[in-house]
Amino acid sequence: MTPVPLSQPLLAALSSAAVPVLPVVVLEDAADAVPLARALVAGGLPVLEVTLRTPAALDAIRAVAAEVPDCLVGAGTVVSARGVADAVAAGARFLVSPGSTRRLLDAMDDSGVPCLPGVSTASEAVALLERGVREMKFFPAGAAGGPAYLAALAGPLPEARFCPTGGVTARSAPRYLELPNVGCVGGTWVAPPAVLADRDWARVESLARAAASLAGAPRRPVSAGARCR
Repeated sequence: MTPVPLSQPLLAALSSAAVPVLPVVVLEDAADAVPLARALVAGGLPVLEVTLRTPAALDAIRAVAAEVPDCLVGAGTVVSARGVADAVAAGARFLVSPGSTRRLLDAMDDSGVPCLPGVSTASEAVALLERGVREMKFFPAGAAGGPAYLAALAGPLPEARFCPTGGVTARSAPRYLELPNVGCVGGTWVAPPAVLADRDWARVESLARAAASLAGAPRRPVSAGARCR
């Protein structure tokens, strides 16, 4: 499989590569990273966000970057300039944060890799647009208003594109993906903790294949104030 290109912004690259879901994982054992990444690639999702929530995270990123070239591996839960530097040094090819501050945004800008800074309100989205940032993580998506909230933002902020993460499931993902301002969704359901604990890579591949099939979901225009079903 051809690796996801990064000659363009991250969400645009994932959309052009027909990758509708960004798998988000918490890895306790770095040894699981390579078989996990290979299972995702085999299932049609050649991308992986490893959250910086465990001591194993940086080693996991390093292993995937070195051993699974077809997988675009990035770091999630990036909350500091040190986290930015450590993730990039480990081989992360993109960065995702749950929120944003000026210091963190400066570090992400200086990193040289695509970034998805997090927002949960219209004011935060406008602040990023003022900096020239057009691609954002919407987090925590479920608690912050879900598809209806993003549909409401599409009218006044048509230039912003989002990757909603946090509470997104296989059932709710299509409701997000049909929105014109959503490039992809992030979710843990593709590699849930129980499956990772069992090292059931065949199950991961199956879940990835089902998630990858969402790439064909039709988009529909959303006017200001519109609501999702």
